[in-house]
Amino acid sequence: MTHLPKSRLAAGFWLLLAAGLVSYHLALVFTGIVPNLVSRPLHMAFILPFALVFGVQERWRLLSGIVLAISGCAAAVWVALNADALGDQYGFLEGRGQVAIAVVLLAVVLETARRAIGWPLPVVAALALLYGLFGQHIPGEFGHSGTPLESFLGTLTIAEGGIWGSLTGVSVGVVSIFVIFGAVLNAGEAGQGFMNVAGAAAGRLKGGAAKVSVISSALFGSISGSASANVASTGAITMPAMTRLGYPKRLAAAVEAVASSGGQIMPPLMGAGAFVMVELTGVPYTSIMAAAVLPALLYFLAVWVGINAYNRRFDLRGVPAEERPQRRDVIITSLFFLVPFSVLIWSMFGAGFTPEYAAALSVMAGAVLLVFNAEMSFRPRQILDRTAAALLNGARQVSMIAAIILCASIIIGVLSITGLGVKITSLIIQGSGGLLWPSLILTAIACLILGMEVPTTAAYVICVSVAGPALTQLGLEPLQAHLFVFWFALLSTITPPVCGAVFIAAGMIGESWLKVALTAMSLGVGLYLIPLGMVANPGILNLAHDPLNALIALLRMGVGLTLVSAGLIGARRLAPTIGLCGLGLAVTFSGLWI
Repeated sequence: MTHLPKSRLAAGFWLLLAAGLVSYHLALVFTGIVPNLVSRPLHMAFILPFALVFGVQERWRLLSGIVLAISGCAAAVWVALNADALGDQYGFLEGRGQVAIAVVLLAVVLETARRAIGWPLPVVAALALLYGLFGQHIPGEFGHSGTPLESFLGTLTIAEGGIWGSLTGVSVGVVSIFVIFGAVLNAGEAGQGFMNVAGAAAGRLKGGAAKVSVISSALFGSISGSASANVASTGAITMPAMTRLGYPKRLAAAVEAVASSGGQIMPPLMGAGAFVMVELTGVPYTSIMAAAVLPALLYFLAVWVGINAYNRRFDLRGVPAEERPQRRDVIITSLFFLVPFSVLIWSMFGAGFTPEYAAALSVMAGAVLLVFNAEMSFRPRQILDRTAAALLNGARQVSMIAAIILCASIIIGVLSITGLGVKITSLIIQGSGGLLWPSLILTAIACLILGMEVPTTAAYVICVSVAGPALTQLGLEPLQAHLFVFWFALLSTITPPVCGAVFIAAGMIGESWLKVALTAMSLGVGLYLIPLGMVANPGILNLAHDPLNALIALLRMGVGLTLVSAGLIGARRLAPTIGLCGLGLAVTFSGLWI
């Protein structure tokens, strides 16, 4: 749980503010349409205190954070209060006062993102701003004709073309509700339910402790949407269990890192990527879920096969019977996630509600379950602690994602205003000679490099904004291109030199990160091949409309990945390794020729 300040007054303030943030986003779902220039600035005003002040200990950082939060909140509330009048200005600032407010908004967004996730994304956004301001002085095709300062800054700050753009709308309307849903589930018994179901399903198998990690991470990651959070939570239980049973440390850490990374490609949350994809592609959320689920299952299948291959080298024992959860515990704790998930699925697919409305109903169901526990006893103090944890963690996670999306929106806004995105798209097409597969490789490299320094969702948004149009011009369907980019934006979680999930897992278990990374890359081979396989076998994304063709593509790619995993991990000599990997690659990409 996120720790509250020791002062009762300060603790009460933060709990009240967190409750206000959660209530505001739920109210937006239930109360109807609110103008974008009202709802989105108020969203920013709510998240700034949590992103800039909450939990800060250093005096200078705290004082500067308070100043920034007050300035940013005042500017954002001013926009919301003057939304009607600003709408008549069509993105053109009037007077020095409005220019000052625009500068404050942009500066606060950049600094909030820097404090939340580090320098790289704000630096890219700042460079984009400089390009927008001075790009007319750049000679050649990469210059632009110039935009008046009042129009450029106004489009970014008082119109729906910059920080209040459609990407921020996704954060306000959908992402926040699903993040709150995940926080409510995690505050109760759902996390233990995931672990118990995984332990009961796979604990007795060979390599059972590792397979428990795979299943629990897939379940937990489907609502957390964060590889790092997944490693830190499920890994604290699964990695000690594996080492206690004699698993090599590098393998235990690699299994957890790879399995946790898969949470970001597992519906429903997908690290907020699914909801951003809805906005950028215009494809309904349910269709994106249907397209994403088979590749995600294939990824976890490849990890499972890799564990079986490692079992040939090491005696990977299952979890002892006395350590596996009892049937009663499995049934009771599983209800803590099955009930909210059932509400979510029924609301979307049965009642036909929008994803955000369905998620809001699921939040309500999860909140009711905070009253109960696995022992079926009534503990008022436990209920209060869980409620506080749900509110505070929900507010912190909403603020983190909002800080990323607001900063990324600056980049998207500049690309749109200056036309730079179109120029980069043309450059990609020219650099690849107008051929699809070289373009895919160039895009994959760009995703890997960008993903090393910024979160997956931000890397995806930036890459797909410039590379997505090129890929669609070269023949990919929009959703196919977006899923390809999103998967490759995830590569950096297990790929050196910056492999966040690997670093966390290796640090928790006390093993060399490089050893863990090499093992993780062999176990997570699906992360490198499945996106390319989705291009070669597009039928795997068509589960909703052509299930037979989707299952055939799944079988083909499953057999191919099994052979590749067996070759990389199970084969002891060079010739069998090359043979199995070559055959596996041929089967995986056989859709190109069939």
